[in-house]
Amino acid sequence: MIKRTLCFSNPAYLSLKNKQLVIKLPEVENNDTLPESFKKNAIRTIPIEDIGVILFDHKQITLTQGLLETLLENNCAVITCDNSHLPVGLLLPLCGNSTQSERFRYQIDASLPLKKQLWQQTIQCKIRNQAAILKTYSHVEIGNMQKWANDVKSGDNDNLEGRAAAYYWKNIFPHIPHFIRDREGMFPNALLNYGYAILRAVVARSLVASGMLPTLGIHHHNRYNAYCLADDIMEPYRPYVDELVIELMDKRPHNLDINTEIKKELLSIPTLDVIINGQRSPLMIAIGQTTASLYKCFSGEVRKIVYPEKQSK
Repeated sequence: MIKRTLCFSNPAYLSLKNKQLVIKLPEVENNDTLPESFKKNAIRTIPIEDIGVILFDHKQITLTQGLLETLLENNCAVITCDNSHLPVGLLLPLCGNSTQSERFRYQIDASLPLKKQLWQQTIQCKIRNQAAILKTYSHVEIGNMQKWANDVKSGDNDNLEGRAAAYYWKNIFPHIPHFIRDREGMFPNALLNYGYAILRAVVARSLVASGMLPTLGIHHHNRYNAYCLADDIMEPYRPYVDELVIELMDKRPHNLDINTEIKKELLSIPTLDVIINGQRSPLMIAIGQTTASLYKCFSGEVRKIVYPEKQSK
């Protein structure tokens, strides 16, 4: 089942009743001139079990502890935004799987050679997916990308990921001279940041559901990063976000502030079509397959992590 992604960008009172998210609008609730029947009909409800990601992007949003508790009990990723309307915080449940302690142990005990092999597979898939994006939208030479993907060794000690990334970002936006991928950089970095934050939340949520710690990465080891594993596993999925940003820029070349319309487009990331195991699947479901296969790698059942394969158009 594809879970819903919700974004609240206006003042709202959010509470819980009968396992439903109850949405009330302050301008309606506090208006004494409106009849009670109108106020009652203005209340909206959404089943908690249908929500996968919820994003709060306004200073005047009030929610109850009961609602927050129930969202986390249902493995919902809760995202908060800063003054620039960019995601700044992510809240996940502490327990997301019935055999979590055992799964933690497999993850913690994973050998260094295994983690290096998993990182090799991750980077190979990421570079191939980036090559597919370049072939579709930039029409530049991608033979080098394919070679770099094939040449990635265990642990990627030669940093072919970095070499491929430099070539990729140099060519991905041909109409933007000297574009540099930088979180604080020029347009369209803000759109990429927003999209990656949504993707990161979906991956982290799926890792928790698969009984793993998003903190313990197979490659990323930043002591200040609580989501190292999520950042590892999302790498091959990043090109899908890049493609969505490219398409947004093509459709709205002169109107790409992060407004409600743009947010709506970026919040569709969990439902993007991907090809995984030879089958078409929504991205959120595909990520579930990826994290499930990662656990099987940790437990010794398989040796290959399952990732999507981007097809050029």
